[in-house]
Amino acid sequence: MSDPAWSLHSRLKEDTIDIGDLPLSKVLVIKDAHYPWLLLVPRRPDAVEIIDLDEVQQAQLMTEISRVSRALKEITKCDKLNVAALGNLVPQLHVHIIARRTSDAAWPRPVWGVMPPLAHDAAEVQNFISALRRKIWLG
Repeated sequence: MSDPAWSLHSRLKEDTIDIGDLPLSKVLVIKDAHYPWLLLVPRRPDAVEIIDLDEVQQAQLMTEISRVSRALKEITKCDKLNVAALGNLVPQLHVHIIARRTSDAAWPRPVWGVMPPLAHDAAEVQNFISALRRKIWLG
């Protein structure tokens, strides 16, 4: 389902770790250890809004959001999932899936701008990525 004209926005590339591709979306981990935070980026050029996808692609995106959300919740045992497609700074369509805990630094507010990003511990993030890849059928 990928389009050869598609490429990942430079800001997303800089702020994330690429963990693989689902049928429609690239799956990324945000480089901020404060929160287990994933992005799904549909590989469609010029997609800014969910409505820029056709109905089949929209259904596929919802399937992928559900699959990744379930896996993230199971792995993190979080209190709440935040799922959002905002795109105010990066126009390329992307969906945030953030595992939240009532004890996290931003709770109950949104995570944006509350704390400067915290670098991941290399071993911890690799363990997280491996668990996530297994749960969402990437390997």
